[in-house]
Amino acid sequence: MGGSWQIQTVEAQTVDRQDVARILNTLASDEMEGRGSFTPGIERAANFIAEEYGKIGLQAYAEENFRQTFYVSRISPASWEVSLNGSKVASDQVIVSSSNPTINWNNDQQVEIIQIREGEEFADRFRAINNGGKDALVLVDPSFSSLFQRYKGFLMRSRVAQSPGEGAASPSVVYVLGKEKPTSFNVSFTNHIEELPLFNVIGVLPGKSKPDEYVIFSAHYDHIGIIAAVGQDSIANGADDDASGVSAVISLAKYYKERNDNERTLLFVAFTAEEIGMIGSRYFSQQLNPDQVVAMINIEMIGKDSRFGQNALYVTGFEHSDLAKIMQENVKNTEFTFHPDPYPTQNLFYRSDNATLAAAGVPAHSFSTVQIEKDEYYHTVKDEVETLNIDNIVSSIKAIAKGAESIVAGKDTPSRVERLTR
Repeated sequence: MGGSWQIQTVEAQTVDRQDVARILNTLASDEMEGRGSFTPGIERAANFIAEEYGKIGLQAYAEENFRQTFYVSRISPASWEVSLNGSKVASDQVIVSSSNPTINWNNDQQVEIIQIREGEEFADRFRAINNGGKDALVLVDPSFSSLFQRYKGFLMRSRVAQSPGEGAASPSVVYVLGKEKPTSFNVSFTNHIEELPLFNVIGVLPGKSKPDEYVIFSAHYDHIGIIAAVGQDSIANGADDDASGVSAVISLAKYYKERNDNERTLLFVAFTAEEIGMIGSRYFSQQLNPDQVVAMINIEMIGKDSRFGQNALYVTGFEHSDLAKIMQENVKNTEFTFHPDPYPTQNLFYRSDNATLAAAGVPAHSFSTVQIEKDEYYHTVKDEVETLNIDNIVSSIKAIAKGAESIVAGKDTPSRVERLTR
């Protein structure tokens, strides 16, 4: 079982296995309904996390209830109709890519007509047209019918824009299955746009001598909610993804509060809306000065042994800063090890909630144990607590706590990541 080693002092006992299990079971319970964004379940999850922060004795970061609330636009296709040369096109042969409230086109307007012909590279052409910056009606050769339906599946569903009205003036592209350019056309389309709240949940442990230098411990608390049923079960509980990570964040908050020796300010962040585009972490990152963030330890799926065996975490972007090397030095007298990401081709460094701050130069990395090639429960109703090794979660929490010790104490400062944004 994971978690066989012991940190050298009694401080290890502050990571209580029973308490970790309690938090994990609560967040991954059916009562939370899979913690989908904009649902009552995620509201309940946020309230639970805030209650835990309050019991620990953390300070609020933005609002008294530990929330950081912001508003987004949820954009959903409502109706669409296309006619070519006076003949109506079947709705399943139309894709509309648009954030505009409405479209009303005809051949009297400046709308470019483009063709994707048989034998062309569909994905490349589709991407170039969609990013072309102009209104366009695109005729897609019927030889691409199966690809067309696959693209329709994700382009014609609800999406979220980070701020209300984002993209309202952006170009629209309408794709229609067909071979010949029409001499006349009519297109009408309506989006349903709602302004809705989302909220990160953030607790603060102020630093004693370096209060303006931040160390962030984070995980996302949302998941994918209620999905197509498998047998009698339709709730995607998200136990590993990422109730395991949030359990670690809450446990680390308790650990450091009890130690009461952090020289730098610690932020414990439960991000919303990771599953629909890392929206919560992006908003959070835009509200603070990245130059004040010394390190970010983002925890993502730690419920099972890693490819490296027990007592091992891998770190995305390992080579981009010396954060993991510092942490490895701090755990050198234990059985625990930190490893480079074993999935370099998947670009995981910029695919989780650490990404925005990493792009801004922060040594912001995600810590995980998930074996991607073996995980059959990812985004399914089978991602339940019973499939996890709670001892692995506990040992990972202890390793992160011990590994970050010198950084939290203000003794070590990780090197910066090469900055991609200004």
